[in-house]
Amino acid sequence: MVDEDRRRLAALMLTDLVGYTSLCQRNENLALEILRDQSRIVRAEVARHGGREVKCTGDGYLVEFPSALAALECAVAIQRAVDRRNASVPEEDTFHLRIGLHLGDVVDRGGDLFGDGVNLVARIEPLAPPGGVCASQQVYDQVWNKTEERLVYAGTESLKGLEHPTKIYRVARTGDPRLPADRGADRRRIAVLPLVNVSPDPADAYFTDGMTDELICTLAQHPELKVIAHTSVLRYRGTTKSIAEIREELGVGTIVEGSVRKVGERIRISLQLIDPYSEEHLWARAYDGVLGDVFAFQADVASQVARALELLLVEGGAHPVRREPTRNLDAYTLYLKGRYLWNRRTEADLRAAIGCFARATELDPRFALAHVGLADAYALLPEYGTLSPRDAHPQARAAALRALELDESLAEAHASLGMICAHQSFDFGAAQRELQRAIELNPNYATAHHWYALVLMYTHRLDEARRAIDRALELDPLSLVVNRNLGRILLAGRRTDEAIAALERVLALDPSFPMTRVNLALAYVQKGDLQHALAAVEGERSVSGGSPWPAVIAGCLREMSGERGAVAAALRELEGRAARGHVPPTCFAACYLAVGDLERALAWLERAYAERDEWLLTALTTSFVDPVRSDPRFVRLVAQVLGS
Repeated sequence: MVDEDRRRLAALMLTDLVGYTSLCQRNENLALEILRDQSRIVRAEVARHGGREVKCTGDGYLVEFPSALAALECAVAIQRAVDRRNASVPEEDTFHLRIGLHLGDVVDRGGDLFGDGVNLVARIEPLAPPGGVCASQQVYDQVWNKTEERLVYAGTESLKGLEHPTKIYRVARTGDPRLPADRGADRRRIAVLPLVNVSPDPADAYFTDGMTDELICTLAQHPELKVIAHTSVLRYRGTTKSIAEIREELGVGTIVEGSVRKVGERIRISLQLIDPYSEEHLWARAYDGVLGDVFAFQADVASQVARALELLLVEGGAHPVRREPTRNLDAYTLYLKGRYLWNRRTEADLRAAIGCFARATELDPRFALAHVGLADAYALLPEYGTLSPRDAHPQARAAALRALELDESLAEAHASLGMICAHQSFDFGAAQRELQRAIELNPNYATAHHWYALVLMYTHRLDEARRAIDRALELDPLSLVVNRNLGRILLAGRRTDEAIAALERVLALDPSFPMTRVNLALAYVQKGDLQHALAAVEGERSVSGGSPWPAVIAGCLREMSGERGAVAAALRELEGRAARGHVPPTCFAACYLAVGDLERALAWLERAYAERDEWLLTALTTSFVDPVRSDPRFVRLVAQVLGS
């Protein structure tokens, strides 16, 4: 790299004049006139939106902006100005632009820009329709809640010369008299919306949830279908959003919706298959059954729906048979309640989920999914609560192994065991094998891809981790925990601004989702912005339950900001907690790192390894441990962790 090269993050816009070469061959004078009009419009809007023209590419412009929002607003303003110009001239004198937007890393060499960011925006621009604007996921993450323009998910593209598939969004401009035609998402990408309980008794809602879950699980086993996970579609229960809005948010090409009515012993399930672009009903059917054989009825309905979808959307292939999880309705209801609580990720909810799963296994000891739920809840308690890994992990492992004993082909059980191997024994080889087996058994199980991404992050394989978390998000795009952990992976890769955008998106969906603000604070620390870091972690205290981390991070940040004694106060609080129960050793290490006591910090990090404190795995990926990163004892510790 020469001395004048500077690397930075840049918001980029690339324009292209559609059909300019052929126009020059047909009518050179008109082509030159159009080129002048394009130049006048683009340069005027770039100046108005604070952009910097990097270069003219002949029939287009590469422009840099101070923010992704400014780039988006400028692109839309340019297209509207072109529309106004076209409305005032004969049809044969009109022209159209394609515009691509991206936020990425660039190298500034004497004012010109090079690097991956420039290459990517050059691949995005041709995806835009004439008169349209296409943007990368990075732009979307920055602007989605700051603009009135609608950004429509247009699919995931494998772009030439780029290793990672890229999510693309099309800008549907507000108030446009004519919008570019939608690029239909893959019709095999399906969302099963929560079925509506129209029974006289509201308590029958859990049966309705069970039918929704059965449909999702059955369809997800088909290798040719891509089914959105339950946690994402659950957000649309009771929604007033239109089919078009749901289509855009989930990026689906097919939607299943319906209702359940139960009166006495009789059940009727009415289902419709909808084209989310035309909103036409492609297929509809009602199914009647009796409560006495409810699980066979659910399985039969799900199988028939799967077959109908297969005939409509997939050429050939036989749909795999899904075995019923239990024949005990009370056990199944408890399992559904437990999963709902488990997804909330607070200590109180996890303990309540354990109660539901345990009772379900008592009602049906052979209910393998309930044993998986028990394993998953115990596995998460050390992270979100006060139970020590020593007390939680053996129970988690026993439950996962029991589930596999009951059903060795259960993807959920392999995924659970994989994550337990990672957190309980730091056995990343076994964790990877179990998670890969889960994905092989059910490629549509979002949690397996999600946890596999974390194992890859822990082992510093960040590019692979990003691909795995992207796959999880394709299957479960509105999952709070998956989006939060996308932020963690970006943070581990020192992609700090992107990490902040991902974490802020989680807070926009749910301001109370646990540990999100702790991760956001760590991102701001990495950025060198202690003020915003402290503001973020202070907001975590009211939603973190019994976790010591908000107080620890707040004390460290105050000390780093010049408040003497803040870490000492945090240490006293930790010692008081330790006298009453478990405190992760990594908490003590963080405090000593903040005050520069590296000897004690290393001692506590070594103790964290000895106790298999899973927070150590996260700490090793953050900038918090940078003060000891080159210390020989720390280097040995990392080698021990990765080689466990």
